[in-house]
Amino acid sequence: MRRRGLETQMDEAIRKAGVLIEALGWIQRFRGRYVVIKLGGSTLDDVRAVDSLLVDVVFMAAVGMRPVIVHGGGKAISAAMAEAGITPRFVMGRRYTDQETLRIAAGVLAGQITQSIVDRINQSGGRATGLHYGTENTLTAEKMTLRDEAGQPVDLGHVGQVTAVNTDVISRVCSTGTIPVIPSIALSDVGMQLNVNADTAAAAVACRLSAEKLIFLSDIPGILTDLKNPLSRLSHVTGGEVRQLIECGTIAGGMVPKVEAALESLEAGVRKVHIVDASMPHSVLLEIYSDTGVGTEIVP
Repeated sequence: MRRRGLETQMDEAIRKAGVLIEALGWIQRFRGRYVVIKLGGSTLDDVRAVDSLLVDVVFMAAVGMRPVIVHGGGKAISAAMAEAGITPRFVMGRRYTDQETLRIAAGVLAGQITQSIVDRINQSGGRATGLHYGTENTLTAEKMTLRDEAGQPVDLGHVGQVTAVNTDVISRVCSTGTIPVIPSIALSDVGMQLNVNADTAAAAVACRLSAEKLIFLSDIPGILTDLKNPLSRLSHVTGGEVRQLIECGTIAGGMVPKVEAALESLEAGVRKVHIVDASMPHSVLLEIYSDTGVGTEIVP
């Protein structure tokens, strides 16, 4: 019995060595490259999922990649607004941001959520720092105005779209092995805070850094041809195929702005975009450092 137990332990050790050898080629290939990870939505409510992700991020930094986290926090903002007795208002699918909503959003994003992520990375053995208007700002934006069906401007309040990213600050932080954590709050050219969409903010950061990868964490395992069937996941698609899936309605709802941001990133030089299931333990490591992958990769 003891001999059989030792053989089982040895087989497990050999299996683990095989996993490391499989990962070695990817580790060597991506060393020194930027990977931007967008964190937000329901993922932030899942403590185990976030902790698993952050362990992955610490591993990536330890083996020489340069991970950058960009995060939102819409549900947390809505909860904080409810506590303050403010009813969220949405215009054309976007949160209308008046002065009080902006104050709450900035406090939740740059204060609570960023600091929580930084603390949890540090507790996991890594090093992280928040980059925002209260420390070193990295996102510059201009006020966004949408057009309605009649072509008339629609005001969204203090909502912006990213126009510039301070890559010098991000590069300096990453060069020390520290992981930047960037909330989706930007400053205008005159220093006014603006609430920006986290998906498009992550895409802007990835574009300006010419990142190797942009990873969107989702509550589904990738792009599905049948939303009711997780086995319908597409493991590899091109930008052209994604546009066809949008046109035919296969990609719809909240996934549309995510994949549109992905397509813009690819056009700007990001090598690959990945959509992975945040609830799967270590899904980011499996997607990057294994031969099979567990999400959907989108290529130009």
